[in-house]
Order: sequence, then C-alpha cells, then structure tokens
Amino acid sequence: MKLSLCTITFRHQLISFADIVRFAHRHHFDGIELWGIHAQDLYDHDRIEMEEQLGILREQGMSISMLSDYLDIATSSGFDRTLEKAKRLISLAKWLNVKQIRTFAGQKASKEVGPEERARYVHHLYILCQMCQEHGIQLLVETHPNTLTDHMSSTLALLQEVNHPALKINLDFLHVWESGADPIDSYELLKPWVAHYHLKNISSSNHLPVFAPHNVYAPNGDREGMVPLGEGVVDYRPILEKIADTDYFGSIEWFGQNPKLVLAEEVEWLRKGMLLVRK
Repeated sequence: MKLSLCTITFRHQLISFADIVRFAHRHHFDGIELWGIHAQDLYDHDRIEMEEQLGILREQGMSISMLSDYLDIATSSGFDRTLEKAKRLISLAKWLNVKQIRTFAGQKASKEVGPEERARYVHHLYILCQMCQEHGIQLLVETHPNTLTDHMSSTLALLQEVNHPALKINLDFLHVWESGADPIDSYELLKPWVAHYHLKNISSSNHLPVFAPHNVYAPNGDREGMVPLGEGVVDYRPILEKIADTDYFGSIEWFGQNPKLVLAEEVEWLRKGMLLVRK
C-alpha cells in the first residue's frame, strides 16, 4: 500500500501547496490526495507555480493519488450543472495526471431512497462513469453514511446496478465499521472494486457525528473523539494485514488539531505496522 495525505487536512490553515509537498517528502509519503476546490484554486491562480511543484512531486517519486470532490447525482433538473462540474474535474485530473476522482453516491441514507429515485442515481452515475472512462479515469464512490454506500447490501447492489468498469470504491474502514459491518469481511466482499482507502479512527461510537460534513468543514466544529489510527475503536492491525501488500493508496484522513504532528506520527505508525505484517 502507498500512503498519501489529504490537503483537506489543512483546510483551515494558511499553508501553500509547496509547503505540503515539502512536508510530504520529508515524512516519506508516496502521494497527496488533492481536494477539488484546492485543485481548482491552484489552477486558476497559481498554475505556473503548481506545475513546478508537480514536477518536484514527480522527481521525488510522489504523485497526486486522487482528486476528491462531490458530484450531485440526485436531481434531474440540476444534472447539467453536475456534468459541467464533472468536465472541469476531468480536465483538472488530466492536468494533475491523476486517474481517480472521488465522489459520494448521493446525500441521503440508502433506506430513504425509493426505487424511482435510486434508478435516477444509478443512471446519473453511469453517465458520469462513461465520461470518466473516455479519459482513462476511474470514478470512486466512498463508503459513507447517508449515501447509497452506507450499508454493504446497498453498496454491492449499487455496483451491480451501475455495472460499469470505471466505477470503483474508496473504502473508508471507519464508516464501514460505523454501519455495523465487519471491516475485513467488507473488504473481501468489495475487493474487486476497491481502488483506494481512507484511513481514520474515533475513540468511541458516541463521537461519530464529528465526521458529519457540516461539522467537519466548520472552522469551529467539534473535534472531540478524533484520534490516531492506533488508538481508536477500529483495530487497524488486522486491516493492515489485508491491505499492506496491495498496490493502492491509503490516505490518512485527519480532520483534527495539530495536523503536521499527527500526520508525521501516523505515517510512521503505518510504515511500522506494514513492516510487521510482512515479517
């Protein structure tokens, strides 16, 4: 497994992409997962400097692991705007030489989506997959609460319903655990579609609401319960035994305080863990 950090970690800090590249190299990351809004801003306002940093990134053996954003698949009336956004993301992905775009499968719990609405979601995802495939890009839906991938049965059904080779899974082990499923069993079931991992942890299920988007993106949002990978309720050691030798990126998704300190400790913990399981 290759390890990447997420630029969303620094969403509330004044830090340049060049600083992030230097930090990633210093701590032996393999790549950087770039938040879509960051990518667009860099393209619009710092394109020349960004291209210099992309060259440095490549020279140091790193890459942009994934472009993470959100494509609205819910409404038919607004889907033209979604297609325009998808075109922009594909253009950014090609500029960044990245082969994966992450999105969510809607913004409603799977049990609240009726058959007609679900069929619309599936149709829209298929269209987006077709667009991505034409440019050699995979579209990854993340296992996440309040989407069509919030439970294993719905996730597997969605993959079969869309039935497109460009559709893949960004497997968030914490959110799978949150759904009540076993992370290892879920990984085995989703293995044919998994193409990226999100790695984060929580001290107790009582604190899971801290990862709700409205809280995570708020500068003054609650951060209680966010803990390093080795200290939370999800046991990552058996997970590492399964994924350490895979060729995908695992992004450390840290939303809490002291990001540089935590990321430096997390990547070291993961490297040591992967070495142990290989012995």
